[in-house]
Amino acid sequence: MTTCVVVRKGAEVAIAADALVTFGDTRLSRAYERNQKVFPIGDSFIALAGTTAHFPVMRALLAGMGEECRLGSRDDVFRTFLKVHERLKSEYFINTKEDEDDPYESSQIVCLIANPAGIFGVYSYREVFSFDRFWGIGSGRNYALGAMHAVYDKPDLDAAAIAHIGVDAGIEFDKSSAGPIEVHSVRLQEAGTAGAAATNNDGAP
Repeated sequence: MTTCVVVRKGAEVAIAADALVTFGDTRLSRAYERNQKVFPIGDSFIALAGTTAHFPVMRALLAGMGEECRLGSRDDVFRTFLKVHERLKSEYFINTKEDEDDPYESSQIVCLIANPAGIFGVYSYREVFSFDRFWGIGSGRNYALGAMHAVYDKPDLDAAAIAHIGVDAGIEFDKSSAGPIEVHSVRLQEAGTAGAAATNNDGAP
């Protein structure tokens, strides 16, 4: 699994993730393969949790959508992921079944999004959440959430620093998370103008 987080504080949003991939009892660290759980799409950064099969699929699918991939609001994200679900079925042969009493077909996708419009989470039935402070996904999320809650109000910590602390807590306590930590930060848009993205990879903020 993984530890991925998003944080919104002041005029900045940040997204961060660990770098460990697991196959059952086998661990594939950054020493053997350049695992990257956060990838850019337009002015957004997206982090995924779950099967490694999702990563090449979602990178190719979202990049191939062009202007149809709109992630600038909660409603935009929802409509985009409706289109994603259709293409997952028709082009990538997703298994849409999780449980017998599923209310909808599952996209089998759990992801976080950070962009100049804010921070969002998407779950398997296309549930979309717009977060005001922070959130996490993956097997290390509970450790990350606790750590970020403990430090969020500290005035000397920006969004990127808090995100790094959250993933670091996941790495410390979750057996399926490991460094290095990848952090990306984005300025929130002001008066309809998107800010430039800043990137901080593989180290502390």
